[in-house]
Amino acid sequence: MSDTLILVNEKDESVGFCEKVKCHMGEGLRHRAFSIFIFNKKGEILIQKRSEKKMLWPLYWSNTCCSHPRKNEDITDAIHRRLYEEMGLKSRLYYVFKFRYKAKYKNIGSENEFCSVFAGKFYGSVRPNSDEIAEWKFIKINDLITDVKKNPRKYTPWFKIELKKFQSIKFNINKIKI
Repeated sequence: MSDTLILVNEKDESVGFCEKVKCHMGEGLRHRAFSIFIFNKKGEILIQKRSEKKMLWPLYWSNTCCSHPRKNEDITDAIHRRLYEEMGLKSRLYYVFKFRYKAKYKNIGSENEFCSVFAGKFYGSVRPNSDEIAEWKFIKINDLITDVKKNPRKYTPWFKIELKKFQSIKFNINKIKI
Protein backbone atom coordinates (compact mmCIF):
# COMPACT_ATOMS: atom_id res chain seq x y z
CA MET A 1 0.00 0.00 0.00
CA SER A 2 1.33 3.44 -0.91
CA ASP A 3 1.92 6.32 1.47
CA THR A 4 -0.84 8.45 0.02
CA LEU A 5 -2.29 10.50 2.87
CA ILE A 6 -5.75 11.95 3.45
CA LEU A 7 -6.04 15.72 3.05
CA VAL A 8 -8.62 17.32 5.34
CA ASN A 9 -10.37 20.63 5.89
CA GLU A 10 -10.69 22.54 9.18
CA LYS A 11 -13.42 20.10 10.30
CA ASP A 12 -11.28 17.00 9.62
CA GLU A 13 -13.40 16.10 6.58
CA SER A 14 -11.58 14.43 3.69
CA VAL A 15 -10.97 16.78 0.75
CA GLY A 16 -8.50 14.73 -1.28
CA PHE A 17 -5.25 12.79 -1.22
CA CYS A 18 -1.55 13.52 -1.58
CA GLU A 19 1.77 11.69 -1.33
CA LYS A 20 3.30 11.73 2.15
CA VAL A 21 6.44 13.66 1.24
CA LYS A 22 4.48 16.34 -0.63
CA CYS A 23 2.17 16.75 2.39
CA HIS A 24 5.19 17.73 4.49
CA MET A 25 6.97 20.09 2.08
CA GLY A 26 7.05 23.88 2.62
CA GLU A 27 4.24 24.95 4.94
CA GLY A 28 2.65 21.50 4.68
CA LEU A 29 -0.75 20.44 3.43
CA ARG A 30 -3.33 19.76 6.15
CA HIS A 31 -3.71 16.00 6.51
CA ARG A 32 -5.08 13.42 8.94
CA ALA A 33 -2.71 11.95 11.53
CA PHE A 34 -2.72 10.04 14.79
CA SER A 35 -0.63 9.68 17.92
CA ILE A 36 -0.53 6.73 20.31
CA PHE A 37 0.43 6.65 23.99
CA ILE A 38 1.19 3.26 25.54
CA PHE A 39 1.48 2.77 29.31
CA ASN A 40 2.94 -0.14 31.29
CA LYS A 41 1.79 -1.73 34.60
CA LYS A 42 3.52 1.02 36.59
CA GLY A 43 1.66 3.73 34.67
CA GLU A 44 4.84 4.79 32.90
CA ILE A 45 4.63 6.03 29.32
CA LEU A 46 6.56 4.43 26.48
CA ILE A 47 8.41 7.13 24.54
CA GLN A 48 10.72 6.87 21.57
CA LYS A 49 13.54 8.82 20.01
CA ARG A 50 12.81 9.13 16.31
CA SER A 51 15.25 7.58 13.86
CA GLU A 52 17.92 9.74 12.28
CA LYS A 53 16.35 8.69 8.94
CA LYS A 54 13.18 10.72 9.63
CA MET A 55 12.73 13.75 7.36
CA LEU A 56 11.21 15.88 10.12
CA TRP A 57 12.43 16.00 13.73
CA PRO A 58 15.02 13.19 13.49
CA LEU A 59 16.50 12.14 16.86
CA TYR A 60 13.82 13.99 18.82
CA TRP A 61 11.92 12.24 21.63
CA SER A 62 8.22 11.70 21.04
CA ASN A 63 5.20 9.64 22.05
CA THR A 64 5.02 5.87 21.56
CA CYS A 65 3.92 6.02 17.94
CA CYS A 66 2.66 8.60 15.48
CA SER A 67 1.74 8.34 11.83
CA HIS A 68 -1.06 8.76 9.30
CA PRO A 69 -3.93 6.70 7.99
CA ARG A 70 -3.43 6.06 4.29
CA LYS A 71 -5.85 6.63 1.43
CA ASN A 72 -8.83 4.26 1.87
CA GLU A 73 -7.56 3.07 5.27
CA ASP A 74 -9.76 3.28 8.34
CA ILE A 75 -8.04 5.02 11.27
CA THR A 76 -8.66 1.99 13.51
CA ASP A 77 -6.76 -0.21 11.07
CA ALA A 78 -4.04 2.42 10.72
CA ILE A 79 -3.34 2.82 14.44
CA HIS A 80 -2.97 -0.92 14.97
CA ARG A 81 -0.90 -1.38 11.80
CA ARG A 82 1.52 1.38 12.66
CA LEU A 83 1.89 0.49 16.35
CA TYR A 84 2.96 -2.99 15.32
CA GLU A 85 5.26 -1.71 12.51
CA GLU A 86 7.05 0.78 14.77
CA MET A 87 7.05 -0.84 18.22
CA GLY A 88 6.32 -4.51 17.48
CA LEU A 89 3.39 -4.59 19.87
CA LYS A 90 -0.37 -4.93 19.87
CA SER A 91 -2.73 -3.22 22.28
CA ARG A 92 -6.37 -2.31 22.66
CA LEU A 93 -6.41 1.41 21.88
CA TYR A 94 -8.89 4.02 23.08
CA TYR A 95 -9.65 7.40 21.52
CA VAL A 96 -8.76 10.25 23.91
CA PHE A 97 -8.96 13.56 21.98
CA LYS A 98 -8.30 15.32 18.68
CA PHE A 99 -6.37 18.51 17.95
CA ARG A 100 -4.96 20.50 15.06
CA TYR A 101 -1.46 21.95 14.84
CA LYS A 102 1.19 23.29 12.49
CA ALA A 103 4.93 23.16 13.08
CA LYS A 104 7.85 24.00 10.79
CA TYR A 105 11.11 22.03 10.94
CA LYS A 106 14.09 24.13 9.87
CA ASN A 107 13.93 24.77 6.09
CA ILE A 108 13.10 21.14 5.39
CA GLY A 109 9.32 20.95 5.80
CA SER A 110 6.34 21.18 8.10
CA GLU A 111 3.66 19.27 9.90
CA ASN A 112 0.12 20.50 9.29
CA GLU A 113 -2.06 17.90 10.90
CA PHE A 114 -5.46 17.09 12.30
CA CYS A 115 -4.34 14.53 14.86
CA SER A 116 -6.42 11.96 16.75
CA VAL A 117 -4.82 10.75 19.97
CA PHE A 118 -5.21 7.22 21.32
CA ALA A 119 -3.99 5.49 24.49
CA GLY A 120 -3.55 1.91 25.58
CA LYS A 121 -1.71 -0.42 27.92
CA PHE A 122 0.92 -3.03 27.14
CA TYR A 123 2.63 -5.38 29.58
CA GLY A 124 4.84 -7.46 27.25
CA SER A 125 8.17 -7.04 25.45
CA VAL A 126 8.67 -4.10 23.11
CA ARG A 127 10.29 -4.96 19.76
CA PRO A 128 10.96 -1.61 18.06
CA ASN A 129 11.79 -1.24 14.38
CA SER A 130 15.33 0.20 14.20
CA ASP A 131 14.52 1.89 10.87
CA GLU A 132 11.90 3.95 12.70
CA ILE A 133 13.25 4.29 16.24
CA ALA A 134 16.72 5.17 17.53
CA GLU A 135 15.94 4.62 21.24
CA TRP A 136 12.98 3.94 23.49
CA LYS A 137 12.18 3.86 27.19
CA PHE A 138 9.40 3.80 29.74
CA ILE A 139 9.34 6.91 31.90
CA LYS A 140 7.25 8.18 34.81
CA ILE A 141 4.86 10.92 33.72
CA ASN A 142 6.11 13.42 36.32
CA ASP A 143 9.74 12.80 35.27
CA LEU A 144 8.76 13.30 31.63
CA ILE A 145 6.88 16.54 32.32
CA THR A 146 9.86 17.86 34.31
CA ASP A 147 12.30 16.99 31.50
CA VAL A 148 10.09 18.52 28.80
CA LYS A 149 10.01 21.79 30.80
CA LYS A 150 13.77 21.63 31.34
CA ASN A 151 14.75 20.46 27.82
CA PRO A 152 11.90 21.35 25.44
CA ARG A 153 14.14 21.21 22.36
CA LYS A 154 14.61 17.45 22.82
CA TYR A 155 10.93 16.76 22.10
CA THR A 156 8.69 16.93 19.04
CA PRO A 157 6.23 19.83 18.92
CA TRP A 158 3.13 17.61 18.73
CA PHE A 159 4.27 15.58 21.73
CA LYS A 160 4.55 18.70 23.89
CA ILE A 161 1.05 19.80 22.85
CA GLU A 162 -0.36 16.34 23.58
CA LEU A 163 1.23 16.18 27.03
CA LYS A 164 -0.34 19.52 27.99
CA LYS A 165 -3.71 18.33 26.71
CA PHE A 166 -3.45 15.08 28.73
CA GLN A 167 -2.76 17.20 31.81
CA SER A 168 -5.62 19.61 31.10
CA ILE A 169 -8.20 16.82 30.73
CA LYS A 170 -6.82 15.05 33.81
CA PHE A 171 -6.37 11.83 31.85
CA ASN A 172 -6.55 8.70 34.04
CA ILE A 173 -4.78 5.65 32.62
CA ASN A 174 -6.51 3.44 35.21
CA LYS A 175 -9.77 3.81 33.29
CA ILE A 176 -8.23 2.04 30.29
CA LYS A 177 -8.48 -1.74 30.09
CA ILE A 178 -5.76 -3.95 28.70
